[in-house]
Amino acid sequence: MEALQRRMIEEDMVQYKLFLIQPGSSSSQQTEERLTHLVEEILAKVAPLLIQYIWQHQPINLKYHPEKGGIPAHIGGSTQFGDNVEDEWFIVYLLLQITEAFPELAARVEDNDGEFLLIEAADYLPKWLNPDTSENRVFLYKGELHILPCPSKSTSVGFSKDVVPSVAQALELLYTHPEVCRASSKISLALKKRLEGYPGKIKSGLHRAHCFIPAGIATVLAQRPDLIAPAVSAFYLRDPVDLQACRTFKTFPPDTRVLTLVTFTRCLYAQLQQQQFTPDRRSGFTLPPRSHSQYKAHELGLKLAHGFEILCSRCRLPSSEPNAPVSCNPQWKGFMESLSRNGYFHGELEGSARYRELTRSAENFFKQSVASKSSALSPGEEVLQLLHSCEPFNLEEMKKNESQLPQEDSDSWLDITAQDLEQLLQERSGEERGKEKEDNLEEEEAELDSDDLDDSDDDEEEVEEKEDGFCGQAEMKGTETLDSLKRYMDQMDEELMKTNVGQSFKRTVNSQEEIEPLDVDVNLVTNLLESLSSQAGLAGPASNLLQSLGIHLPPNSDPA
Repeated sequence: MEALQRRMIEEDMVQYKLFLIQPGSSSSQQTEERLTHLVEEILAKVAPLLIQYIWQHQPINLKYHPEKGGIPAHIGGSTQFGDNVEDEWFIVYLLLQITEAFPELAARVEDNDGEFLLIEAADYLPKWLNPDTSENRVFLYKGELHILPCPSKSTSVGFSKDVVPSVAQALELLYTHPEVCRASSKISLALKKRLEGYPGKIKSGLHRAHCFIPAGIATVLAQRPDLIAPAVSAFYLRDPVDLQACRTFKTFPPDTRVLTLVTFTRCLYAQLQQQQFTPDRRSGFTLPPRSHSQYKAHELGLKLAHGFEILCSRCRLPSSEPNAPVSCNPQWKGFMESLSRNGYFHGELEGSARYRELTRSAENFFKQSVASKSSALSPGEEVLQLLHSCEPFNLEEMKKNESQLPQEDSDSWLDITAQDLEQLLQERSGEERGKEKEDNLEEEEAELDSDDLDDSDDDEEEVEEKEDGFCGQAEMKGTETLDSLKRYMDQMDEELMKTNVGQSFKRTVNSQEEIEPLDVDVNLVTNLLESLSSQAGLAGPASNLLQSLGIHLPPNSDPA
């Protein structure tokens, strides 16, 4: 069943469910009312975090789901995180915060790898726990990770590893024996380490850069900074049909460009920065010489302008009728009261400039997350609607503000050397994990838990269990990628050895001047970087392989 569910979860997507830990004897209607009310309370609780967050592809999506197929009624949803895996871990952080604030709820979270939380703690899991025995056993409850145990000599609580508990059975055990189900300190610490830095990580993961963009885009981003994500995606994944719409800029003419400060996530900034792009001469967009002090701002701005123009070209014009104000929605008053209770306004006086700014952000969030309908607008439609509903921009006033812009952030974090890349590859391949396991071996044998003592399997079976479990799954993620890189480079080297290009392979020479075999690591990194350079910023095999590791490199600026 679990394997089937994993196949149903798309790649780069995370699914999450929040269950009532003790449903009781409530009717289905009462349960629905209770869960629907909890959605509003939860969104008000986490709104201060969500309002400042920029999602790569889709935001967290909490909706009521009725009972179906043995799964109790719950609050849940799914989010595509695309190239930014940090979105997935931010959702894990949010779920921990939610279950701590609402102890009547327990959460399940999975992606196409299954119980990805356990992969982070693969070195510390009991031997019986593997992808085949973990179904409906892993929960977030009261702000902590819980794993439903197997019965042992010390306690009869739990389910045999051959038994797959239903969600209802799992919730009942979690409610009646939370202490027994709580994950060990080492497992909890591994998860805590992965989430280290939140909530401050939300701001540290952003990147602010100066951009020359059409005034209409600056106006849209001032209202909805989150629309930067679909615009970057539209540019990054553009095709020839998309670029036809950019021959003449009907929505965002280039003669309205102003210098402004744009907020990206680091992932979005890297995607935009790494691609080389030459605009169509008919578009009206031109670039100054590379030596120009604001060349980067012009280049980023024209890429953003193309992204927004592509978004708008894909959709119809919205109705000119203005939307009803959020104050007409009966949920709005309760939502504002919940925000006040949770300290969202930080004691700001009602009517002050900061209070109005926070209220406007809350209104946008309310429209998207609380009062949203199934017939949601596409990003392009949202952009056009904002352009129609906003007051006309004052171009002269916007140009005057150019001299008062805050300083942009340094993008030195994009710089990466061949040595840094090799270290990252080694870390992702699991070599660092292996060293850590060796260092902790004595401590691990000294702290055997009850299920280790109860296990009567011989050493060979234990090794097989470990290899089939989450430890093998975690190491496989890195080693498979590194192995595929090496196989790819080995095949290429073998073919190129027959040509004059083979003379360029890097070799090591010993003190006796004898030629040693190829230095695989040096050739791997060198060829990888050269392949990246030859792609000229466009998509290709080298960049795709690195992106699968979560690595984004800047374009090669070395003239040699």
